[in-house]
Amino acid sequence: MYYDVVLSGFGGQGVLLMGDILAQAAMLENRHVTWLPSYGVEMRGGAASCTVVISSQKIGSPIAESPHGLIAMSRPALLKFQDKIKSGGLLVVNTSFVQPEMIVRNDLRIICLPASEISCQ
Repeated sequence: MYYDVVLSGFGGQGVLLMGDILAQAAMLENRHVTWLPSYGVEMRGGAASCTVVISSQKIGSPIAESPHGLIAMSRPALLKFQDKIKSGGLLVVNTSFVQPEMIVRNDLRIICLPASEISCQ
Protein backbone atom coordinates (compact mmCIF):
# COMPACT_ATOMS: atom_id res chain seq x y z
CA MET A 1 0.00 0.00 0.00
CA TYR A 2 1.33 3.43 -0.91
CA TYR A 3 0.20 7.06 -1.07
CA ASP A 4 1.75 9.72 -3.27
CA VAL A 5 1.14 13.44 -3.20
CA VAL A 6 2.36 16.40 -5.23
CA LEU A 7 2.83 19.73 -3.47
CA SER A 8 3.21 22.67 -5.82
CA GLY A 9 3.24 26.46 -5.82
CA PHE A 10 5.55 29.44 -6.00
CA GLY A 11 9.04 29.48 -4.52
CA GLY A 12 8.88 30.99 -1.05
CA GLN A 13 5.48 29.50 -0.16
CA GLY A 14 7.02 26.64 1.78
CA VAL A 15 6.12 23.94 -0.72
CA LEU A 16 9.39 22.05 -0.33
CA LEU A 17 9.26 22.45 3.44
CA MET A 18 5.71 21.04 3.54
CA GLY A 19 6.87 18.03 1.56
CA ASP A 20 9.89 17.57 3.80
CA ILE A 21 7.75 17.70 6.94
CA LEU A 22 5.32 15.16 5.44
CA ALA A 23 8.22 12.86 4.55
CA GLN A 24 9.78 13.21 8.01
CA ALA A 25 6.44 12.44 9.69
CA ALA A 26 6.04 9.31 7.58
CA MET A 27 9.56 8.16 8.50
CA LEU A 28 8.72 8.60 12.18
CA GLU A 29 5.85 6.16 11.53
CA ASN A 30 8.40 3.66 10.11
CA ARG A 31 7.20 4.07 6.52
CA HIS A 32 9.32 3.97 3.39
CA VAL A 33 9.49 7.48 1.91
CA THR A 34 10.81 9.34 -1.10
CA TRP A 35 10.91 13.13 -1.43
CA LEU A 36 11.61 14.50 -4.90
CA PRO A 37 11.95 18.30 -5.17
CA SER A 38 11.69 20.27 -8.41
CA TYR A 39 12.35 24.00 -8.64
CA GLY A 40 13.77 26.64 -10.94
CA VAL A 41 16.78 28.86 -10.46
CA GLU A 42 14.70 31.67 -8.92
CA MET A 43 14.80 31.91 -5.13
CA ARG A 44 11.35 33.45 -4.79
CA GLY A 45 8.37 33.49 -7.09
CA GLY A 46 9.37 30.76 -9.55
CA ALA A 47 7.63 27.42 -9.81
CA ALA A 48 8.42 24.93 -7.06
CA SER A 49 7.03 21.48 -6.41
CA CYS A 50 7.86 18.22 -4.75
CA THR A 51 6.51 14.72 -4.81
CA VAL A 52 6.28 12.63 -1.67
CA VAL A 53 5.65 8.89 -1.86
CA ILE A 54 4.83 7.04 1.36
CA SER A 55 4.63 3.26 1.48
CA SER A 56 4.62 0.30 3.81
CA GLN A 57 6.93 -1.45 1.33
CA LYS A 58 10.03 -0.46 -0.63
CA ILE A 59 9.35 2.25 -3.20
CA GLY A 60 10.25 1.54 -6.82
CA SER A 61 10.13 5.11 -8.12
CA PRO A 62 9.83 8.59 -6.58
CA ILE A 63 7.79 9.80 -9.58
CA ALA A 64 4.01 10.12 -9.30
CA GLU A 65 2.39 9.91 -12.74
CA SER A 66 -1.10 9.91 -11.23
CA PRO A 67 -0.87 11.01 -7.58
CA HIS A 68 -3.45 10.29 -4.89
CA GLY A 69 -3.30 13.92 -3.77
CA LEU A 70 -2.33 17.45 -4.74
CA ILE A 71 -1.73 20.52 -2.63
CA ALA A 72 -2.01 23.43 -5.08
CA MET A 73 -0.67 26.64 -3.57
CA SER A 74 -0.86 28.65 -6.82
CA ARG A 75 -2.91 28.94 -9.99
CA PRO A 76 -0.17 27.47 -12.24
CA ALA A 77 0.13 24.51 -9.84
CA LEU A 78 -3.58 23.75 -10.10
CA LEU A 79 -3.58 24.09 -13.88
CA LYS A 80 -0.54 21.85 -14.27
CA PHE A 81 -1.47 19.00 -11.92
CA GLN A 82 -5.23 18.77 -11.31
CA ASP A 83 -5.88 16.55 -14.34
CA LYS A 84 -3.30 14.04 -13.12
CA ILE A 85 -4.88 13.26 -9.72
CA LYS A 86 -6.41 9.81 -9.37
CA SER A 87 -10.19 9.75 -9.35
CA GLY A 88 -11.34 9.85 -5.74
CA GLY A 89 -8.10 11.56 -4.70
CA LEU A 90 -7.64 14.62 -2.53
CA LEU A 91 -7.18 18.17 -3.83
CA VAL A 92 -6.23 20.93 -1.39
CA VAL A 93 -6.36 24.41 -2.91
CA ASN A 94 -4.92 27.66 -1.54
CA THR A 95 -7.74 30.12 -2.29
CA SER A 96 -5.45 33.03 -1.47
CA PHE A 97 -4.02 32.54 -4.99
CA VAL A 98 -6.50 30.22 -6.71
CA GLN A 99 -10.16 30.84 -7.45
CA PRO A 100 -12.24 27.73 -6.62
CA GLU A 101 -14.04 28.14 -9.97
CA MET A 102 -10.81 26.97 -11.65
CA ILE A 103 -11.31 23.47 -10.27
CA VAL A 104 -12.65 21.40 -13.16
CA ARG A 105 -12.78 18.01 -11.44
CA ASN A 106 -15.88 16.73 -9.67
CA ASP A 107 -14.53 13.27 -8.83
CA LEU A 108 -12.16 14.44 -6.07
CA ARG A 109 -12.37 15.25 -2.39
CA ILE A 110 -11.71 18.99 -2.39
CA ILE A 111 -10.57 21.25 0.44
CA CYS A 112 -10.37 24.99 -0.24
CA LEU A 113 -8.72 27.27 2.29
CA PRO A 114 -6.96 30.65 2.25
CA ALA A 115 -3.62 29.17 3.35
CA SER A 116 -1.51 32.25 2.62
CA GLU A 117 -3.85 34.53 4.55
CA ILE A 118 -4.00 32.10 7.47
CA SER A 119 -0.18 31.90 7.61
CA CYS A 120 0.08 35.68 7.95
CA GLN A 121 -2.15 35.88 11.01
